[in-house]
Amino acid sequence: MNFKKTNTLEERLRESQKIMDKYPGRLPIIVQKGYNCPLNDINKKKYLVPKDLNMSQFIYIIRKRVALDKSQSIFLMVSDKLCPSNTPISTIYEDNKDEDGFLYITYTSENTFG
Repeated sequence: MNFKKTNTLEERLRESQKIMDKYPGRLPIIVQKGYNCPLNDINKKKYLVPKDLNMSQFIYIIRKRVALDKSQSIFLMVSDKLCPSNTPISTIYEDNKDEDGFLYITYTSENTFG
């Protein structure tokens, strides 16, 4: 289910602001499965991650949540672009956050550069 389609902009803005007020050292992230992605569904879509977390550490968390086999690949995309794994999530958030205050990340099994 798409988070943006099930919640109005006002609801999403209110939720992200409430989260950031309560947890100033963390960032609100929504992770959703890519279109036609054959990987397992993720068992949790909303994340509150420390600002100093690197993308590689976040990929590890998502791999666990999707229950991937070690031989399976996963790619995390933001705005249809692959994120460098050594980049702090705070940098990715500042560059790509949505107007509602959330960072939307899509996971897929194929590396599709946009």
